[in-house]
Amino acid sequence: MDWIEPEWPAPSGVRAVATTRRGGLSRGPYASWNLGDHVGDDPAAVDANRRLLRERLGLPAEPLWLRQVHGCTVADVGGCEADAAVAFAPGQVCAVLTADCLPLLFCDRSGTRVAAVHAGWRGLAAGVIEAAVARLGVAPDTLLCWLGPAIGPEAFEVGDEVRQAFLTHGPSGAEVAFRPSPSGRWLADLYALAGLRLRALGVSGVWGGGLCTYQDAERFFSYRRDGLTGRMASLVWIEPRGSRTIRSD
Repeated sequence: MDWIEPEWPAPSGVRAVATTRRGGLSRGPYASWNLGDHVGDDPAAVDANRRLLRERLGLPAEPLWLRQVHGCTVADVGGCEADAAVAFAPGQVCAVLTADCLPLLFCDRSGTRVAAVHAGWRGLAAGVIEAAVARLGVAPDTLLCWLGPAIGPEAFEVGDEVRQAFLTHGPSGAEVAFRPSPSGRWLADLYALAGLRLRALGVSGVWGGGLCTYQDAERFFSYRRDGLTGRMASLVWIEPRGSRTIRSD
């Protein structure tokens, strides 16, 4: 199985992982480690893949799976419509599913709270990052953030309405995240758009970025590239005392 462990200076009790598409039991366009239960995959395969996730990562609990709607609602329980999850105690696993949208993982420098955020362009423009940072309830300059795999700026083509949404709703400087494309549309940089909002909030500790889901078909699902496809998970949690670490096999 294959996953990514963020390279960020998180406290020792905080664990974070972003899965890839490799190592599960799904077939066809969902091959092979699809964790999304809303994309048309065999439910038995998804259940098996989620069981593998728990077992291989040694998760302390079932992740707080959300029904993501490209909005800015933040939840602390699973099963609800939201695009971010927060946890303030050990043993609760925050998770978001993506296949081009940007996943952001947060923790504070003391290791007392964590969050996972699903940010497509609609969620970014609507303020999902701002909502998650506010819900974490600590000074933004005490937060660490990791940006996971997402569609890169060479592949994410959008129309004028997307660019205008960011120019209208700020923060300032969003125009640098858009370049004209040969088709007459715009190439948008989700990483840059997220970075602008994080800096405007005062979150200066930001790591990750640069892993393009669209361009790496072997490792990542991409909705823009394939249409019918699976979903990867980005997870963060605070380990209960005495729990085991992530398995490397």
